[in-house]
Amino acid sequence: MNTQYYQDHFTRLQAATRPGHLHARREEAFRDFSRLGIPTTRNEEWKYTRISGLFNKEWHLPLLQEKTITENDLQAVRLPGYETASELVFVNGFFSFALSNIRSESLTVLPLEEAAANGYSDIVSAHFGHSSGYIKDGIHALNTAFTEGGVFIHLTKTKHEKQPVYIYHLTTAEHEPGFTQPRSLVYLGEQAEMQLVETSMCLGQQDSLNSQVIEIVLEEAAVLEYYKIQHDHDNASQVNTTHIRQVGKSYSHTVTLSLNGNMVRNNLNVVLEASHSEAHLYGLYFPKGNSHIDNHTIVDNRVPHCDSNELYKGILDEQGTGVFNGKIFVRQPAQKTNAFQSNKNVLLSNTATINTKPQLEIFADDVKCSHGCTVGRLSEEGLFYLQSRGIPEKTAQSMLLHGFAEDVLEKIKLEPIRRYADALVAARLEYDIV
Repeated sequence: MNTQYYQDHFTRLQAATRPGHLHARREEAFRDFSRLGIPTTRNEEWKYTRISGLFNKEWHLPLLQEKTITENDLQAVRLPGYETASELVFVNGFFSFALSNIRSESLTVLPLEEAAANGYSDIVSAHFGHSSGYIKDGIHALNTAFTEGGVFIHLTKTKHEKQPVYIYHLTTAEHEPGFTQPRSLVYLGEQAEMQLVETSMCLGQQDSLNSQVIEIVLEEAAVLEYYKIQHDHDNASQVNTTHIRQVGKSYSHTVTLSLNGNMVRNNLNVVLEASHSEAHLYGLYFPKGNSHIDNHTIVDNRVPHCDSNELYKGILDEQGTGVFNGKIFVRQPAQKTNAFQSNKNVLLSNTATINTKPQLEIFADDVKCSHGCTVGRLSEEGLFYLQSRGIPEKTAQSMLLHGFAEDVLEKIKLEPIRRYADALVAARLEYDIV
């Protein structure tokens, strides 16, 4: 790893930006990066994911002014329903106002640096970087150290955003490997409601690595639906951190769909800091070929009377590998917590691998918590039943797998995205949806 390269870029960035909260946080984060380095498999949180090899590549860190995406490029990756959605576009890790389309008057979208320096400085200083308390590795620290061209999204209190917000992360890698580090802070005021969808795409055939962090804050009675769709090229890798902080009694609902990519790591943290908050986490991963998909989740119950429910399912084919590591913390004050977690996996080949590790750490005595995991193959009885009714074996297998995935797909409440996700899974299964 060429640490001098990162040092030179960091020195340039700090010299070009004004002192302030972000400036100080970047300085602190770069010290963390220098101390922690890129994690290896000796790090318990990265035991089954060999990420360090990616950082031996000669990555090109793009500069703020390097934006080469056209409207036609964007059109090729748009999600269904974009015609009415607010679209926020990142190019090579930098937010682009020119390519974005903000259709809602309730939505305030600002450069993160501007929000930190002006009217939203209290929010930024209170919440930016909160995820670093949970993700203590050099990759996360590197993202914070290189925070530049990020975005601040604010939804006014009592506003129910009727149209979804789509965030696109586009990486150009036509001529050389691309390493991008988008950063976002989303703030939902009291009684605000938002549907948020994120997706990433590499444009080009070179290797790419998108290391992205989004931090989301929910105030009293706020409601968040959050969907992440990952269906990138075989040479595209991702390290994603989604950090949801429920500081008021609120509701969050997340679905992560991971279908393709070289190496995909998803960190999803939900921190429940207000009584009677509710969190629902769902995920479906479907690696094949040589794809590696790693889901790490944390639900941190810090106060009494909170509920959480988590279901992650995996279908693993060919040489695909998967990791699920789910932690539920129940702090001593968090009495009357209800927290449930389940991870279920189907292996379709002898060379597919899954490493699953559900964890509970409970310091309160009046709680209801459970976790569990299963790993197996398709039901022989189910296959026999369908085949006995004249359904070919391949179609029967696809029908059973689609039914297995449906438990997660049906949790996508946003209809165009649910149909889109359903079609992606059906295409992978070579199965026609009736």
